[in-house]
Amino acid sequence: MPRIVFFITQQYDPADPVLATTIPQVHALAALADEVVVVADRVDRSALPPNARAYSFHSRFKALRGLKLLAALVRELTKLRRDGVVITHMCPVYTIISAPLVRLAGVPLVMWHTHWKADLVVKTGERVASRVVSVDRSSFPFPSSRKLVATGHGIDVSSFSPRQMPFASQPLRVLVVTRYSPAKGHETVVRAVGIAAAEGVDVQLDVYGPALNDEARTFRARVERLVEELGLGDRVRLHDAVARDDLPALFETADLFVNNARGGADRVVFEAGASGLPIVASNHAHDDVLDDAAFFEFDQPESLARLFADAASRTTDESAAIGERLRERVLSRHSVDTWATGLLRAGGR
Repeated sequence: MPRIVFFITQQYDPADPVLATTIPQVHALAALADEVVVVADRVDRSALPPNARAYSFHSRFKALRGLKLLAALVRELTKLRRDGVVITHMCPVYTIISAPLVRLAGVPLVMWHTHWKADLVVKTGERVASRVVSVDRSSFPFPSSRKLVATGHGIDVSSFSPRQMPFASQPLRVLVVTRYSPAKGHETVVRAVGIAAAEGVDVQLDVYGPALNDEARTFRARVERLVEELGLGDRVRLHDAVARDDLPALFETADLFVNNARGGADRVVFEAGASGLPIVASNHAHDDVLDDAAFFEFDQPESLARLFADAASRTTDESAAIGERLRERVLSRHSVDTWATGLLRAGGR
């Protein structure tokens, strides 16, 4: 495995609501390498492993950010030539910027990317990278790429303890954690609550997530109107984003986690699984963790309502057994340690 890791990401900050997951990933890489160099727009150096250094490319100007990134690469290139790898994390444009210098120097360039959307930037990144790493083939928009290596999702399982609280069936406490977006399928989940309630299932839904832009805020308002139109104000509550440190407590007090996002495998599904929380999902990118009976159709609330009824009819022991299976699968297939090992092997020479 490479001894030096040059890791480029957007933000390296444990307080970041989206990218805080990068911190344990870098620590896992550092446990396998002699040295890690983190390069990001914002860097919290107090969160670095002992054998890590960092550069910031922060600037108001996009061109200057790119130049600062290249300057950091130039400073480290001699070491990287000897036994190093450059990893770009969830931003293919960093792969494109780095490629001319890195590939010319003979240093492996590995692009970590997990998102369903195919565009020219991702395609170009795939072309100039040495290897592409993703959760699995379904989580990368060009699954036939011969450069693609699957490593699992890289979950810091140590942050999610096995469940201690008993499950409840009345009411069934359903949890959704995802950003507000039409691609996340909130409306189907809300309609499923209405259908299940009309059929006698005592179900309550809590939704947590950020509204990151005007489109997202408009969509959240649309979901709020749907809740009102369906008369579900006493069953459905829409919340703002939750801090990552608060996720384990949310998982602990829920009975069922729902993921209705389009596209590739969604990290929060594996985090819920690591907590021993039963999960239902519409996306078969999660089929190496979930049982066959845990899937429903993306735009068919009736199929999700049936899963609500099934979950409400289970005993506490049955729900606990499902949660234990999920945690074991996440541990063996999607832990941050297996992720780091797979990523560095992909960057081996």
